[in-house]
Formats: sequence, C-alpha cells, structure tokens
Amino acid sequence: MSFFEKPALQYATGPHPHYAFIWLHGLGADGYDFAGFVESFADTTDKAMRFVFPHAPVQAVTLNGGARMPAWFDLYGTRPEDAQDEAGIQRAADAITQLVAEQREYGVPPERVVVGGFSQGGAVALYVALTGPKRLAAAIGLSTYLPLAHRFAEGLPHINDATPVFLGHGTDDAMIPYPFAQRTHALLGTHGIAAQLHTYPIDHSVSDAEIRDLHAFLTQALVRADLGASPVNR
Repeated sequence: MSFFEKPALQYATGPHPHYAFIWLHGLGADGYDFAGFVESFADTTDKAMRFVFPHAPVQAVTLNGGARMPAWFDLYGTRPEDAQDEAGIQRAADAITQLVAEQREYGVPPERVVVGGFSQGGAVALYVALTGPKRLAAAIGLSTYLPLAHRFAEGLPHINDATPVFLGHGTDDAMIPYPFAQRTHALLGTHGIAAQLHTYPIDHSVSDAEIRDLHAFLTQALVRADLGASPVNR
C-alpha cells in the first residue's frame, strides 16, 4: 500500500524541468500550505523547475490526544529525550526518497533535486537528505530539527556529508524552541556538515527575511549543483 493517500501537487515553470523542488508541509497541514513557494523561488534560476508538494497521510498523533490529522509520523513528546516514532520516520523518509527517484522520469537526477520542509516536514526533509542513498542539490529545514539523532553517531553516508543545508528558525518559537535548531546545527557540525543556521525574531512561522535568505541560498546551491562544484556551505 502506498504511503501517500492522494497525489502531490505539481507545478512546472517550463517544459523539460532541469531541477525539482520537493517541499514537505507541517503537522496538520497539506501540500497547499506552501504552494506559494512556486512564486517565491521560480526565479532562483533561468531554467525550468518542477515543484512537488506531497500531502502527508492522515494518521493518529499521540501528542495531540490521538487525534487524526495529516502527519508524516507520530509524535510522542516535544522534549529531546522523548521517544521518537522511528518506524514512522523511516517510512516517511522511504516515501520521499522514492519521490526523489521518480524525478528521473522528468529528466531530473537526484543531484538536481532540492528537498525541504517546515516543522515536522522539515524534520523528514533533513533526514532524507542526510541519510538517503543519493546526494541531493540541497536540504532545507525551517522551524524544525533533525530526528533520530542517535543514528548519526553511527556515521553518515559519505555521499551526503557535503549536501548544502539551510536551517531557519525563530528565536520566539514556542512549538519547536530555538535550542532544537542549535542542537541540530551543532550535531551536523560534529559530522563535518557546515549547515547554515539563520535566526529570526519570529515564532513558529516563516518571515519575509527568511524567504529572502532562502532565495539567495537556493540560487547559489542550484548554480553549484550544475557546476558540480563544492556546495555553497562548505
């Protein structure tokens, strides 16, 4: 049975897309939540880009009293020491990895695919980009954290340790507090991944300044992906 219950939203800025941008929404939302990113980032390159906004399946979320809602995986708590839904995270990661692989049908290899997300979607995006079987063009995590951090003590695949990473977080975020971003940034640093950490005086949301910084990051990352050069943050 497919992980996805309905097809993703898909937009292309022109024929024969050269890049793909897969974006994962937050808990309780759907693919429409960030569809405006097409307008925000279509001009990061003069080449056609395919935007893909998948919808997380509806499932019970323990942290929300078992209420059913769109979720990439189950949540048991908000503290770093709380148990994590390892099977659910891996199931979501496998589904997104397959979505990355499917971009080849449109002529876009993994090294020209960007995977990003907000909140819970950002957690899956970071995990996919840094543990997947293929190196991606870039990884983006907004208002999020890296899940299953203990697995990274076992070592990352060397093919992914140079993936450019953008982390954006609000210092007033009460849902996923800013220290989560700091811990993620430090953890990646211990594995030689020099992720960019951008902070903003906002809550659990996305600001115009964050969009501008992300636009600049993505513009440079796509150029580097084409050149095959060292990524933007190395």
